[in-house]
Amino acid sequence: MSKIDLTIHQEGLRHNIEKARENRVVIPTFAQMEHPETIPEKIQTRLKHVGLWDVDPLNLFRITWKNEARESGGLFQAVPNFVEIPSALSGVPCRILAMAGKWFPTGCHKVGASFGCLVPRLVTGQFDATRHHAVWPSTGNYCRGGAFNSKLLACDSVAILPAEMSRERFDWLSKIAGQVIATPGCESNVKEIFDKTWELRQDPSMMIFNQFEEMGNPLWHYNVTGKALSDLFEAVKRPGDRLSGACFTSGSAGTMSAGDLLKERYPRLKLAVGEALQCPTILDNGFGGHRIEGIGDKHIPWVHNVKNTDMAIAIDDEDSQRLLRLFNTAPGQEYLRTRLGLDPDLIEKLTWLGISGIANVLCCIKMAKYYEFTEKDVLVTVLTDSAAMYQSRIDELSALHGPYDLREAALDHHLHMLGLKTDSMLELSYTDRKRIHNLKYYTWVEQQARDVADLNALWYDPENTWDAVHAQAAELDALIEAFNEEAGVLRTM
Repeated sequence: MSKIDLTIHQEGLRHNIEKARENRVVIPTFAQMEHPETIPEKIQTRLKHVGLWDVDPLNLFRITWKNEARESGGLFQAVPNFVEIPSALSGVPCRILAMAGKWFPTGCHKVGASFGCLVPRLVTGQFDATRHHAVWPSTGNYCRGGAFNSKLLACDSVAILPAEMSRERFDWLSKIAGQVIATPGCESNVKEIFDKTWELRQDPSMMIFNQFEEMGNPLWHYNVTGKALSDLFEAVKRPGDRLSGACFTSGSAGTMSAGDLLKERYPRLKLAVGEALQCPTILDNGFGGHRIEGIGDKHIPWVHNVKNTDMAIAIDDEDSQRLLRLFNTAPGQEYLRTRLGLDPDLIEKLTWLGISGIANVLCCIKMAKYYEFTEKDVLVTVLTDSAAMYQSRIDELSALHGPYDLREAALDHHLHMLGLKTDSMLELSYTDRKRIHNLKYYTWVEQQARDVADLNALWYDPENTWDAVHAQAAELDALIEAFNEEAGVLRTM
């Protein structure tokens, strides 16, 4: 079954409502995340005194792309924060709009995907906050978002992520998660994460929220990320502009469902999935390790609607590493200012690009070159996190490559951005898409005990799988509203 199970468990629901009342928790609806201007005034007033990263239940209402770009006291705006990549930097004539995840609580949009996975089980009582631990298997940011949401919702959490992820992630998790488990390997070692979850499943108090298969993940991105990207385009489009492409690297592939929404609204749009060249699972059934932190490989996520994907693009992880250094060092920023003439505000915004965000932008550049997009074409993507998550990586690059200067900055820009070509790309035929979809069998049916009939339904019956899941936001909102009403916290604010 692909739809989210919304069966009510009365005992767990009663416990969760009591805990919400005790901890002063109000849960936002998906509609409020899409339209934060509808958030109750009394909550907005209190948010003026809350920091973006504060462990305060009010920060649940900042799980939206439309937060003000402020570390503390910010409210909401009509247009999401974004970075427009100029042609002088990208080397292509089309507009590239990258929506910024830096201004979510935890500094990453994965706090939204984890909300989409946890809240359905919380407001139905399937997850009982008085006896269950929420387990968050991740390649980095998802477990951070899950641990944060768990803390805000007064739930115990277990974070799982690869041992080779950045030090910043582990340092922060040690203060938020109830337990942190480091599994062997790097971003592409997803099976080791899954193996740990099977071990934890033996304990009935452990409830797994696997982003790679939880339909709450694409439900959130379709309804919140997809609509935010559409709002962004409509707000900044110029006469004659057309939304022609969207590119997202595949971590859990939840963000790809934002592309599903965009393809419905803009039928000519091409949707691309990106991955690391060093582990080209989608492109070439390949394998390996890579350094684009936050994306996972060697499998096809259950929640990836492959049939709706037009192109696969592989990005060399060296490109993303070198550009991280260009955008976040004094010599690199001097090059951008003096040699390219970029505005200081834009140079500051380029620090909003984390490693996978840079990879997303590079996917857009390669797509633009492949389809020969013009100045009338617009591409969109997301910046999952920012360079704030990767200062240790920048330090490592300096230790590895030595001092940075204007000459090195110019080389990095020309070799790793302007020099991108249309290699390692595949425009997907029907047969290609079916081949990629069929790879799900080995992970999800053979290893994770999913039903092959459900696998086939994802391909042959979109109305009762993908479309049905996307439509569950309204049903969930009704359950959230009923939960909040019973808890009564909002009435007493």
